Amino acid sequence: MSALTVGFDLDMTLVDSRPGIAATHRALTARTGVYVDADAAVSRLGPPLRVEIARWFPPEQVDSAVVTFRELYPEYAITPTAPLPGAAEAIAAVRARGGRVLVVTSKLGALARLHLDHLGLAVDEVVGDLFAEEKATALRAHGATHYVGDHVADMVAAHAAGVPGIAVATGPCSREELAAAGAELVLDDLTEFPGALEGLVRLALTE
Repeated sequence: MSALTVGFDLDMTLVDSRPGIAATHRALTARTGVYVDADAAVSRLGPPLRVEIARWFPPEQVDSAVVTFRELYPEYAITPTAPLPGAAEAIAAVRARGGRVLVVTSKLGALARLHLDHLGLAVDEVVGDLFAEEKATALRAHGATHYVGDHVADMVAAHAAGVPGIAVATGPCSREELAAAGAELVLDDLTEFPGALEGLVRLALTE
């Protein structure tokens, strides 16, 4: 078996960033005068920021709105964000097996790092600004053996990278959607991850 390297998505996989992202959207509305339904926006986290911004802003304003949102993000989004249940223990489970931890997210890497540092979630690598199949490039480059995410696009990423996708039903996608997208396992949340990892590693050793 290859050396263990587990990739994790960030939003709604490791962290519940909905309160912070909602606060940033409200700040964006205050700054630009363009209404964004913050609660609706955070109900569908996963795709790149530009996709959500394009729902509210005319095409010619999308680029500048994305820039403004990212400028506001450190002030409004970091403090309200909390780790999801089992996040720290999931990382510790990988470490306990001598493994490496990789975060691959659609969020800019620098902003993802702010979250991880604020919450004390120590990882080896962070790669940002990638979605769905794009994430496979980073997973392959860093030798990922598994990828954990909450979105069907994360399962697409795992399949494209040729590694098992482990889904957590903590985001916008149902267990059924995650299974249909090719998840090797679907967990309620990361509290189930250490036991699942044990089983996956044991299985790999017998292959």
